[in-house]
Amino acid sequence: MITHSRQAKVALLSLALCGCASTPAISPGVPRVVPRVVIAPYGTHSECARLARGDRLDYQYDSSAPLRFDIGYREGSDVLMPIVRGPSASASGTYETLIEHDYCMTWEAGPPGAILRYRILVRPPLR
Repeated sequence: MITHSRQAKVALLSLALCGCASTPAISPGVPRVVPRVVIAPYGTHSECARLARGDRLDYQYDSSAPLRFDIGYREGSDVLMPIVRGPSASASGTYETLIEHDYCMTWEAGPPGAILRYRILVRPPLR
């Protein structure tokens, strides 16, 4: 769960900014590739999607400087973060959702800022 108050504040702000009304449509089975996002020093970038129970979210990113990364969602006034990664310049993985919800992936830059490139793919549940 959340252990750093700054990280919690950033995640809460990110989730508030990408709330349900602005959740972009990411089509299952269609990769979303973002070739370049400039993140200011200490800034964040979020990508949100509505995911069904059992959906598998494949993610991969590379950046010019280490970034913090998390996948989270709001449950009432709480922010739940099933994936939290410390600073890294690249990472990849798959997250299988346990409940239907709006999930946000958030990247947070450190002092130098960063240029981020990422790829997301939502795959349906295994049957």
